Amino acid sequence: MDAKDDNRKRLKPAVEDHGAILMAEAEIDQTNGASPEMELHITQILEKLDSFTNLVSELLESGKTMFKELSNEFEERMITIHKEQTEKWMDEIKELRLLDTSNEEAHALLHNARYLLQNPHVD
Repeated sequence: MDAKDDNRKRLKPAVEDHGAILMAEAEIDQTNGASPEMELHITQILEKLDSFTNLVSELLESGKTMFKELSNEFEERMITIHKEQTEKWMDEIKELRLLDTSNEEAHALLHNARYLLQNPHVD
């Protein structure tokens, strides 16, 4: 497991744990004889905190999913590009070998023609 995986696994719980700690601290403060109006404000803030913590957790999960899908698409595309380029170069090699064979045959034919022209047979 690499460091990125460790960070991903810690990120969501860290957000939730931090939110829980803040809520617990606020609840402790709430029991310290605050006025009803102050308790209402604290409760509203705690609800906002809980809602925000949930939102951040959802965004982290959707971001993780999005990057996973993007990573898979990137990997598939890179494999396709590699395969296409490899096939292209293999076709080029095949064409070069055919050209070389053709050139060798032409060279042999010309060599034979030169020999015949330099050494005519007089019958």
